[in-house]
This record gives sequence, C-alpha cells and structure tokens, in this order.
Amino acid sequence: MIQACNVTYRVGKKALFEDVNIKFTEGNCYGLIGANGAGKSTFLKILAGDLETTNGDIVISPGQRLSVLEQDHFKYDAYPVMDTVIMGNQRLYDIMKEKEAIYAKEDFSDEDGVRAAELEAEFAEMDGWDAESNAAMLLNGLGIETDLHYAMMSDLDGNQKVKVLLAKALFGNPDILLLDEPTNHLDLDAIGWLEEFLIDFENTVIVVSHDRYFLNKVCTYTADIDYGKIELFAGNYDFWFESSQLIIKQRKEANKKKEEQIKELQEFISRFSANASKSKQATSRKRALEKIQLDDIRPSSRKYPYIDFRPDREIGNEVLTVENISKKVNGVDVLKDISFIVGHDDKIAFVGGNEQAKTMLFKILMGEEEPDSGTYKWGVTTSQAYFPKDSTQEFDNDYTITEWLMGYSPVKDITYVRGFLGRMLFAGEDGVKKVKVLSGGEKVRCLLSKMMISGANCLIFDEPTNHLDMEAISSLNQGMIKFKGVELFSCHDHQVVETTANRIIEILPDGSMIDKITTYDEYLASDEMARKRTIYTSAAEDDED
Repeated sequence: MIQACNVTYRVGKKALFEDVNIKFTEGNCYGLIGANGAGKSTFLKILAGDLETTNGDIVISPGQRLSVLEQDHFKYDAYPVMDTVIMGNQRLYDIMKEKEAIYAKEDFSDEDGVRAAELEAEFAEMDGWDAESNAAMLLNGLGIETDLHYAMMSDLDGNQKVKVLLAKALFGNPDILLLDEPTNHLDLDAIGWLEEFLIDFENTVIVVSHDRYFLNKVCTYTADIDYGKIELFAGNYDFWFESSQLIIKQRKEANKKKEEQIKELQEFISRFSANASKSKQATSRKRALEKIQLDDIRPSSRKYPYIDFRPDREIGNEVLTVENISKKVNGVDVLKDISFIVGHDDKIAFVGGNEQAKTMLFKILMGEEEPDSGTYKWGVTTSQAYFPKDSTQEFDNDYTITEWLMGYSPVKDITYVRGFLGRMLFAGEDGVKKVKVLSGGEKVRCLLSKMMISGANCLIFDEPTNHLDMEAISSLNQGMIKFKGVELFSCHDHQVVETTANRIIEILPDGSMIDKITTYDEYLASDEMARKRTIYTSAAEDDED
C-alpha cells in the first residue's frame, strides 16, 4: 500500500497539488490521467520520493519494495544488459556482486567463508539462482533478442534501452510499481506482452499512459488529476470518461432545477414582500433562497485540438503500386520483395516489431531513400503528405511557427495560416515562438497542421502519436477515421490502429510481409498470426539451442 496524506506541492506560488488524499492498495492497477501539465509525472516522482512535498506525507507499508521506470536512457551505459535488469532489485544485485568479490579473492579467510555463507542463504531466499532466467524472460517478452542479453547497454539503440529499463522496473516482483509512459517506443507486440504481464501482476501498479486501449486493458481504477485535485474512479479509462461526463450532466441538471427554484422564489418575494398578509411566507422563502447553492462546475483543464484532414482533390482508382521492393541496411534484409497495390478506399496499418523496416518503406515511398531493387508508382490523381518519425531537420531553423507553416501553405495569408495553428492550440503569441525551441508535442502538432494545410489525398504517418497527450491522440484518431482519402500508417496506439485501419500489412523479421484486408483485432486472432508466431518462436528456440 502507498498513500498520499494531505499532500500539497508548490512550484513557486503556484500549487500543482493541494491537500491530496489518496490510497493505492495491493492487487489494483491505477491509471493516472490528466491534461498535459496537470502534474502526472510530478505526482509519480512525489510517490517515488524523488521530489519532496511542500506539505503532507507519502506513506508506504513497512518492508515493501518500490520500483520505478527510469527515464535516463544513458544511466546504465557502463553495465551489461543482464546486470541492468537485475539492478531492479538492488539488494539482490549487491549480494551477487559481493559474492563475486569474495570468491575472487586469492587469500580466502574464515571470515570470508562465514560472510559468503550468509550471502548464499540470503541469495537463495531472494530466488537469486533464478534471477538471470527471470530477467531473460522479461527481456524476451519485450522483444530484446537473446544475443543482446549480455551486451553492453551502450551498444543498444534508444528503443532497446527503453525496453531494458522497463524490464528492470518489472524485475523481482516489486510490491509497488510506478510506470511513467511505459508504452512509449514499444511496438504493438511488446505492448500486448506488457498488458498481459500487468493483468497477472498481483501487487500495486500506478501507471501514466496516453494509450487509451492500454489503460482500458490493465486498469482497475482511474485517478483523474484536474485543477490540483485527484479524484478516484473505480474502473478503467472508458468507465472514467462515461462516469465523469455523467457527473457533469447530473450537476448541470441539478443546477438548472435550482435556478428555476431560485427564480420562482425571487418572483414570489418581489411580488409579496410588501404585502402584510404574505410577509411571513415571503420571509420564509427568503430563508429558503439563502440555503440554495449552485454546484461549482469547473470546466476541465483538458484541451482538444481540432484535427480535420480535407483533400483538395478526389482520389482516382490508381493510387499506389509497389513491386518487389528490397532494401538492405548494413547487410541485413530490412525489406525483401515487398509488393502491394493500394486501393482508393484503403487505410493500411503497417505493423510488426521491425520499426526500421516500416520507416524505410515510408521513406522510399516519399522519395527520401532509394530501394536496392523494385519499383513503386503513385497514381496521377494522388498528392502525398508525410509525417516522419524523426523530424529533427524539419525544425532546425530560425523560423517562427507562423513563418514555418506559411512556407507550406498554398494560401500566403497570415490569417489563413493562423487559423490552422489555432485549431492545433497555438493561440496568440504562440505564433511567434521559434520552431527550434518547441517541445516534442508542439512539434507534432505543427506537423499535423502542415498535413492539414496541404490538402493531400494520401497521408503517410510514421508513429504520429509519440509525444501527444491523450486529448490530442483522441482528436487525431477521429481525424484519421473521418479522412476521405488513403492512409498508410504505423502507430503504437492500439485503438488508433483498430478504429482506423481496414487493411493490415505486417513486415516480418526477415523483411517479407503478410497482407490482409481485416481489422487489427481480427488479424491478431487470425490463423496467419498464429502461424507466424509459431514459425518465429521456433526459429528463436533453434537459435538458442
């Protein structure tokens, strides 16, 4: 159990939290939600003890071990992957290292023997002999291949480091698990594995995530942060949304009845207060009027951008033909004989654990990379807009937001351009901010503005939900569903994929592909998916042998 008791946290004069009282109990998974800036990550840091409260206390049941998903991806570069994961239980790791140091001594004394025996007993009690196999299970589940388990952390790429840090947080069955955006940079397979892990996890989990499907799958409670307060709801994200909307509706209806009652009382008092025979009744109604108080209904601090992709031209029947495209990177097949034809109603989700393959395919289709072999051809009626995974070069300049978007606008009018920025929550003086200093979420909103203003009828998205808050993801999801054109996209958000795509193309580890006209959930349950899992699980086992 972990509990916040009358917690207040101030940044300068501003109270981010005020007199928060909330208890998180064993056997439950709590989704911590709120608008960007509401303080979700800050509250996790307070629970973890990384930030001191201004007032109030954090109380943890005695003897319970707390584990946190760390955000510093370079902190463990000097350590092997396996050691990093086992550090998730620091006491167990310290015992292992002390044992190794004792047994490495040339002059092994009696005192060393006594100490080694004590350590061995504690090591066995902590299930130390299974530590490496347990760590390997976590790494494999998250998609870290066996040949990397003893590599140095410095040799891993960013996505792999994220997975190792997540395995570290999960290692050793912690009593309390704090996870800040655990699905960021995870592919859909790894997210699915994490969902099942947390569903089976028997201790306390508190998680911040912008992935609605993930929260719906794993959460038993939802803790909503708004205006410095935290309100607890039983149930997952969808239940919270329905409950919160119902509460607001009920309060509005109650206020409407009270307003009608107030009006009636005021009319009676105004009419009969000077009438001697009615004075008692008027006085009584004055007292009743004083007792009526309207509920204070504060609007939510959440803000939803307006995302609406409107093609300038209707798309024809010939959209895109891809024939036998192959591409090697560092001698490895990333794409191998990829062929497909895109129809004018297609919304295709590209899935699979090979992130590089999907990004490379999109870059080839946008002319940023050349295939080693094979061809592609866009139809004459098509126009394309592209959301790249890495937009660093896009914003490496001294333009303001307005100047930057003006460069892509077919209409060179500042009012027209600012209209698109306003839809994406860039208001007033935001337009004069330099693009090079924007946050990750602000850059994504700029790129979506660019796509909207383009009027393209073919949209390509490479992981567009990274860095977006839940409100922006919801708006993007609706915009993608409503779009009257073709979409090719990869996305880690299960709900976006399931509700948008009518066709699934999975790029397999060997660079080949599976192509199915189906929804994502239907594809996950399909025979093709089951066969693919069997093939690649068997291959992995053969490699281990």
